[in-house]
Amino acid sequence: MTSQLLRLEAAERRLDWSLTRAGFSTRYVHRPSLVGIARAGKPSAGDLLLANVVHVGHHPRIENTEGRKVQLYVGDTILVAYGNRYAPDQFEAIVSPDPEQCDLVAAGGIAGVVVSKHHSMQAPTRLQPIGRLIDADGRVANLAHWGLSEPVGVATNTPWTVVVAGTSMNSGKTTTVAGIIRGFAAAGMKVAAGKVTGTGAGGDLWSMADAGAAPVLDFASAGFGTTAGCSPDEVQRSLRIVYSNLAATSPDVIVLEIADGILQRETSALLDSDELRGITDVMVFAAREALGAMSGVAELLRRGLPVVAVSGLISTSPLASGEAQSGLPVPVLTLAELQAGSSLVGRSLVADRATRE
Repeated sequence: MTSQLLRLEAAERRLDWSLTRAGFSTRYVHRPSLVGIARAGKPSAGDLLLANVVHVGHHPRIENTEGRKVQLYVGDTILVAYGNRYAPDQFEAIVSPDPEQCDLVAAGGIAGVVVSKHHSMQAPTRLQPIGRLIDADGRVANLAHWGLSEPVGVATNTPWTVVVAGTSMNSGKTTTVAGIIRGFAAAGMKVAAGKVTGTGAGGDLWSMADAGAAPVLDFASAGFGTTAGCSPDEVQRSLRIVYSNLAATSPDVIVLEIADGILQRETSALLDSDELRGITDVMVFAAREALGAMSGVAELLRRGLPVVAVSGLISTSPLASGEAQSGLPVPVLTLAELQAGSSLVGRSLVADRATRE
């Protein structure tokens, strides 16, 4: 569809944002620049979609741009972004090739079509697309239009960087990240934090900020609603943008979270990248159980990554921690030990600084 046709169709409908619930994934979007609707064409990841709720299912609420969970009702109009979803505990979803078929696949405002789900999940909340949004230049609006770029100029500082990965979703990665941040912040260090991959939502960002990190950025800051289905180059671009913008604030420490498990396609590609290796000083691995901890650490070490500790859900069980510790070359650290700032993670920073000096 040409720009002219898009403009003609845009004139058919006035956009009333006062009646629209906007998802968290769209928080960077400048809504006044959106002037109309494109009802035809195949959607792409990141395209903005206006849709009506026709059935309330697994996600009865949408997280709005301020991070509040807002109750959804049949007939509500919502602003979301098309995206893929990779969540073994919830949904596997793709950007639908059919513009008439759509589900709310993440509470942060991601639209796709569910192709598989965990047996415990209800049917997804069903949406009826009104159309993709267009701007005054006739472009289909995409989250990438509002993404940050890499800061201009060569960075002179190289903040010490901790990267947290895990066995899977819900393995305790974000809690581990918050614990590490709290430990450094309590020691008087300036901490910046980011989530490089995942699905747009506010909870992880609030957790990092509450622990003492500032600023806090994520892949949405780089123009992605979700990184599932992204190419290795796109995921590495998310890493570069998040890291470089955090580093530009001159923190003492940067703490980064990589979503999902190390076997997930995008995560695995990122772990193999020179981009990640070049900025990582130490890694902490989050796991649910002993076998996952042992095999995950072995896999990361095989890839030459500097794992110094295990934490996550396994650390809440002394018995499970003991099982893992018997076969691990690194310690299992509890949340309290991470927050204390005197753990191996903190000592690694002290040793690193001494070496550099």
